[in-house]
Amino acid sequence: MMLASLPGCSGCKALLAVIPAEWLRFVARKIVLAMAARVKAHVNPALITWARETAGFPTPSEAAVQLGIEEAQLAAWEDPSSEKKPSIPQLRRLAALFRRPLAAFYMAEPPTRFAVMRDLRRLPGAGLRHYSPALQQEIRAANERRELALELAADLDRQLSTFALAATDREDPERVGERIRAALGVNSQLQSSWKDIDGRTGFNGWRSRIEDAGVLVFQVTRVEAEEASGFAIAADTLPVIAVNRKDPPTRRTFSLIHEFAHLMVRVSGVSDLETDAKRPPEDQRIEVFCNQVAAAALIPREELLSDPRVIAQGPRSTSWSDDAVSDLARQFNVSRETLLRRLLTFDRTTVDFYRRKRAQYIAEYLATRERQKEKSADAEMRRNMPVETISNFGRPLVRMLLSNYYQDRITLSEVSGYLGLKVKHIPKLEQVAGLRYGGPGDLQH
Repeated sequence: MMLASLPGCSGCKALLAVIPAEWLRFVARKIVLAMAARVKAHVNPALITWARETAGFPTPSEAAVQLGIEEAQLAAWEDPSSEKKPSIPQLRRLAALFRRPLAAFYMAEPPTRFAVMRDLRRLPGAGLRHYSPALQQEIRAANERRELALELAADLDRQLSTFALAATDREDPERVGERIRAALGVNSQLQSSWKDIDGRTGFNGWRSRIEDAGVLVFQVTRVEAEEASGFAIAADTLPVIAVNRKDPPTRRTFSLIHEFAHLMVRVSGVSDLETDAKRPPEDQRIEVFCNQVAAAALIPREELLSDPRVIAQGPRSTSWSDDAVSDLARQFNVSRETLLRRLLTFDRTTVDFYRRKRAQYIAEYLATRERQKEKSADAEMRRNMPVETISNFGRPLVRMLLSNYYQDRITLSEVSGYLGLKVKHIPKLEQVAGLRYGGPGDLQH
């Protein structure tokens, strides 16, 4: 209500004339916020529980801490028998924390849970078995990106190929590994050409061929390496592999092929690569099989055993030097531990030697990671956002977005929003994605 309309306020118009407009807007905003704080959001309590659990908060306590409220208050909002409701501002904070649109809380009932992710990690006592909020968000984001890619492909009238490669966990992993190499067109000469210091070239080489096989490959950035190495979403069209960018490139390469094996056996799930971890028997069989397939695809048996260095060492050798292991590992784009594990499989070293060297490699990795953390904290690193975008989203999805933009189906602002990339970076992104556009009809790959 305006001051001038109040009874007995004949001088209010003159008063309003001398009050700054900014101050009046400030007061009006405060009044609106105060009213909103008193207005309760009449939402189904089950929807708050659903949003919390699907965001990776298994109990109200952890979420309450993030919200800055008492656990009892959140529990009351989730209790169907309680009359307590969050205010509109409080509901907005819930929506922000749980990464849900505000409208989602006004649905009549919680949607059917999308339970495609099977937890294939280790058992309680040996590590985490519930998904952190960060992992939940990455899984949700991967599913949303896949749905986006399907829509973009349909808009482009692009016929997507069916992912036809298949296997069962009862097959010989060596044979499955051979089929992967044949399907992706990777031979020893090509793999040797990827040899470098840290394995990055090998990771990019394998990833490119897996993407060409009709798989979306993402890299996640919010999940700690200790929680998960990657996950797979099996589907007949545009299946998904996500690997943890916080892992070294050689470990990411192994995760990539491990998750590719998951797609072949049509088992979606979140994985770690610990071969000695305790798991339920069925999960253990699947994870061991996928590890064995990855090792066979990356380090073919005949190529390893025919290498002069391996022949010279002979059976059950404990005299492998660090330089020899490192050079052989680089030839196959794998970590030293993966190489030694493969040697152990073929009786070319001993269990004790493998365990001793594995402990050494882990200690060296942890020390290197700490040094990198200190270095990154001290130095201000310049980020190449177009390259990061391709690295995280993959070329197929980025190219579909840009192609739809070129054909005026989506706006530049929408491309920017989907990728979380400022518009000023789009021209450079086009170059990195391998696209050049000179006008209608000129779309070159």
